[in-house]
Amino acid sequence: MLNLIKSRYSTKKYSDREVPAELLEQIIDAGVWAPSGRNRQAVHFMVVEDKETIKMLSKVNAEVGGFPEGTDPFYNAPVVVVVFADREIHTHVEDGSLALGNMMNVAHSLGVGSCWVHRAKEMFERDECREIARKCGIPDSYIGVGNCILGYGTEDYARSVKPRVEGRVHYCK
Repeated sequence: MLNLIKSRYSTKKYSDREVPAELLEQIIDAGVWAPSGRNRQAVHFMVVEDKETIKMLSKVNAEVGGFPEGTDPFYNAPVVVVVFADREIHTHVEDGSLALGNMMNVAHSLGVGSCWVHRAKEMFERDECREIARKCGIPDSYIGVGNCILGYGTEDYARSVKPRVEGRVHYCK
């Protein structure tokens, strides 16, 4: 497990290759099984595979992020999993974050690339995105925590893991 964690990196250039349903299910399951404060399990997942919907969400993400027109913050990924958490629960950000981390690590273990794309909260404060979330059954009290993009990296996108910064672990005995 530690070797997998150490070798995972964010994929930022995707091919058109689809993620098989059985692998996508395992990745989502990893998010569902993530720890949550008081085991409330108040995290919901909106799985988007429709290219037009992904294109619209990417455009909104770029707008709220202040990126130039035409920027694709989702890097042409064929799957976007938006993680939502109940804003009424004080651990909503932590709970959603744990789910995102689990999904990215399991995706890597299955040979699927991933990247956490921020600005889900801001995206789903906008009416056009909130309407999509409603249609998918996401309650209005739930806010976006993060977007987990999934797919297979292009052959010309090879990254290496950066070394860790020293001096960040402090032992108090």
